[in-house]
Amino acid sequence: MQTILGAGGVIGNELAKALADYNTPVRLVARNPKTVMGNEELFSADLMDAEATLKAVEGSSVVYLTIGLQYNRDIWRKMWPQIMQNVIKACHLHQANLVFFDNIYCYHPEGFSDIREDHPKKPVSEKGKVRHAILEMLWRAHKAGEIKATVARSADFYGPNAGAVSVLNEGVLKPLKANKRANWFGAAHFKHSFTYTIDAAKATAMLGNSDKAWGEEWHLPTAKNPLTGQEFVEKLAALTGAKPKIQIAGPFLLSLVGLFVPIMKEFKEMLYQYDRDYIFNSDKFEAAFEFKPTSYDEGLKSLI
Repeated sequence: MQTILGAGGVIGNELAKALADYNTPVRLVARNPKTVMGNEELFSADLMDAEATLKAVEGSSVVYLTIGLQYNRDIWRKMWPQIMQNVIKACHLHQANLVFFDNIYCYHPEGFSDIREDHPKKPVSEKGKVRHAILEMLWRAHKAGEIKATVARSADFYGPNAGAVSVLNEGVLKPLKANKRANWFGAAHFKHSFTYTIDAAKATAMLGNSDKAWGEEWHLPTAKNPLTGQEFVEKLAALTGAKPKIQIAGPFLLSLVGLFVPIMKEFKEMLYQYDRDYIFNSDKFEAAFEFKPTSYDEGLKSLI
């Protein structure tokens, strides 16, 4: 049995599809789980509840933690440590291996022009500090022999079903289709990597089913030569027949909009990811698993 904790989100759904290629039963765990491929076991659980988490993991050989919490630093501070503690305890008790789907918030922004797995972990945002703390919890448990773990780390992502959790889908493509200005953050002349969700899911499934994955951090396969914000807008505008109009949201605008749209206020501390080149390097995974990432041309076409 392979179990997805946090089923129903973008990555959880794509991961369920990817696991269909493996000869294993799949369990989807969420508060209100819904089938993806039609043959999964559905299990309702709140991962803040230790006993419910234990039951959700029971019988699993591999567990994937892909849950996405509301984008709010106070909620993250409260919920993430408890969830990670519950999941580690459950995996330890049931002898299940744990794959943690992570982002790059734990990294220090210096040197973002070539982000590799050994990049310094010194977060500058409050949400990044939370992610770093739970990552350290995971590795402490692994090094103590309580669990066997690996980390699947993604850049910002995009894909045909990514919707509101993707800047490209929600901030650029959606407004362009409505003949409005595309939204970008910080400055539009910097390069910015995006991981294709389908690639991310396939690679995460590969990690969960590979003996060489454990005890390592892996950058999920991401195309090289990322575009700038302006180039992403121009590409998507050409694909939709829209005019490549763009508006830049800087700190002042995010503060203003944040008075009415709370998530924009939360996003302000992440602007450092858009005021410099952000180039995510996945050479380690590509070499180890002979995986070629989806190109931006192909990936962007799939959004239309």
